[in-house]
Amino acid sequence: MIPIFVVLGLVVILALYAIGIYNKLVKLKNLVAEAWSGIDVQLKKRYDLIPNLVETVKGYAAHEKETFESVTRARTAAQQATTVEAQQAAEKNLSGALMNLVAVAERYPELKANTNFLELQNMLSVVEGDLEKARRYYNGNVREQNTLIESFPSNLIANAFGFVKSVFFELDNPAHKENPSVKFA
Repeated sequence: MIPIFVVLGLVVILALYAIGIYNKLVKLKNLVAEAWSGIDVQLKKRYDLIPNLVETVKGYAAHEKETFESVTRARTAAQQATTVEAQQAAEKNLSGALMNLVAVAERYPELKANTNFLELQNMLSVVEGDLEKARRYYNGNVREQNTLIESFPSNLIANAFGFVKSVFFELDNPAHKENPSVKFA
């Protein structure tokens, strides 16, 4: 009789442990989704600022048509990205296009003194900082989730219920991992 209670007790303990792991996996999956939503919000703010920045620069450097078109194409591609990997590639291209726009602006001292341009520059800098924070939050949650999915014995539960690792949101170029410098002074 006692061996039956011992076995039954072990089964109950294992079941409770499995339920606990499952619930933690669900929680981390939801945290990753929430964190990605935070990145999405910051990217939307960034995308909303870019046309205003381009229009302001256009007023001073209308002949830089290719630069403006490049920024617009990169922004559109970034807005249409649907996976983390596609978003990483699109953001890399957009950062490069914005750097070219900054280089154009550097050649126009009167543009660098324009209050509207300075305000947009400051707003973009704030959004870039917020985006970096959102990226760190997302990557931290991805790390926690991926560790639990790969660790034994939780990997048994994760595999049984189809939990998959999430992708980190990183930029390939180490220079792009830093906030872009948008100072024109």
